[in-house]
Amino acid sequence: MDVLALHADRTPAAPALIDGDRRLTWREYVAQRNRLANALRGLGLTKGEHAIVYVQNSLEAVLVPSAARSAGAIPVPMNHRLVADEVAYILDHSDARAVFVSDAFLGTVERVRPGAGKVRSWILVGSERRPWAEHVDDLLKTGDPAPLPADPTQGLGGSMIYTGGTTGRPKGALRAATDPTVTRRYMELFGLAEPHVHLVAGPLYHSAPGSFAQFTHAFGGTVVVMRKFDPEDALRTIERHRCTSTFMAPTLVKRIVDLPERVRARYDVRSMRVLVIAAAPCPTRVKEQAVAVFGPALWEFYGSTELGINTILPPADVLRKPGSCGRAAPGIELVLLDDAGRPVPTGTAGELYVRRFPGMFDGYYKDSAATREAQRGEWASVGDVAWMDDEGFVYICDRKRDMVISGGVNIYPAEIEDVLHRHPAIDDVAVFGVPDDDWGERVHAAVQPRPGQALAADEVVAFARLHMADYKVPREVSLHAELPRDPTGKLLKRVLRDPYWAGRRAKV
Repeated sequence: MDVLALHADRTPAAPALIDGDRRLTWREYVAQRNRLANALRGLGLTKGEHAIVYVQNSLEAVLVPSAARSAGAIPVPMNHRLVADEVAYILDHSDARAVFVSDAFLGTVERVRPGAGKVRSWILVGSERRPWAEHVDDLLKTGDPAPLPADPTQGLGGSMIYTGGTTGRPKGALRAATDPTVTRRYMELFGLAEPHVHLVAGPLYHSAPGSFAQFTHAFGGTVVVMRKFDPEDALRTIERHRCTSTFMAPTLVKRIVDLPERVRARYDVRSMRVLVIAAAPCPTRVKEQAVAVFGPALWEFYGSTELGINTILPPADVLRKPGSCGRAAPGIELVLLDDAGRPVPTGTAGELYVRRFPGMFDGYYKDSAATREAQRGEWASVGDVAWMDDEGFVYICDRKRDMVISGGVNIYPAEIEDVLHRHPAIDDVAVFGVPDDDWGERVHAAVQPRPGQALAADEVVAFARLHMADYKVPREVSLHAELPRDPTGKLLKRVLRDPYWAGRRAKV
């Protein structure tokens, strides 16, 4: 069933998508989606093939994935902060056949395009034109507005989102289809299984902002896109469009509540009834202030690109259960296991596993080893360690595989270490997260220089900036004559990391 077409039939003049002063009604939105989907088919994009969406937050950043899904393809959002080497890797690894590119990323694409031989169609989004590329405006003019047949096996359509690589390279978390019954279950719990006005505050290449935009449209709501987050502009936009829901990483919420009270008082945000936070631990102070600003609208969940939404913390428990990310979401089974695979007692930390369900990813694209590593029979994990209280509330306290979460962004130390090991003066390196009041964690690199080599911390940072996205670059560097190891020679990263977290129960 084509649920978007149903909304266009039932409420053709209602707003579907708003981007500043640009807007599309439901009739216009579905017609443009159809035109672009048919144009993609005309370019040779077939069912199951991948289309990279390297597009800034905008009307097109919502329309393009929707059209790709309508054509039977799988959209692959590209992180805007990646450098050319990282972009080139994903273009090749994803086997993408079509790539949509915003003006802002055209320079990067022109650097890597000669080596991207698998791509058949480059499609520009914005004011720029190139002889080697199509333009989305032309495709929207020439594409057939007739709907393509809906594929009932695809549900709401698939996606593939690249996460940081624990072995040095990003991994594509592939979900070939989205089960609408699972989506409905979550949205009903949030109170959003009806038309509403949803504010997209974060970048659409992240899984949660993109998913909530998609789910809002599935229920006939209006999606309002912020091109770039600004805390006062967020309040202004909520007031202007009477936004009723949004998803924000804790860092964005913090920026709003940290505005001077006189600034916040200028805006009427009483329409906001569901403010969902996730992607990183949220300080209790920020939650308390968010409740003061928005009222009892604050929800929290724990989940991941791979495993979807796994726990939910409703407004009634947000302040009652400080540090918790909630109880198992409807239909979700959780278990905490020790290293031997045995369930741990209440109050004891163990690795968090989720029983497979239809909303979970299918696996890591072309990486069966990583997929197997994440699974234990019918259960799957992304390596988070948690404990559970006697009411079933979950508390994330550590990460088994060392991932750093800074400002809601997953950062994988192995990827950074792989780059820093290329520096001719570095003998060994250990990268880990340390506490940060603003970002949750910041990246720290402990570096052992080669014998006889002079090395300064700022040299390490400068080298990192040349080879990786800014958000992965270490914010601080410590130099060590020798990094700690066990008798077998294994690097003891925890010995380096633990002093920074001393006195904190949570290690994330």
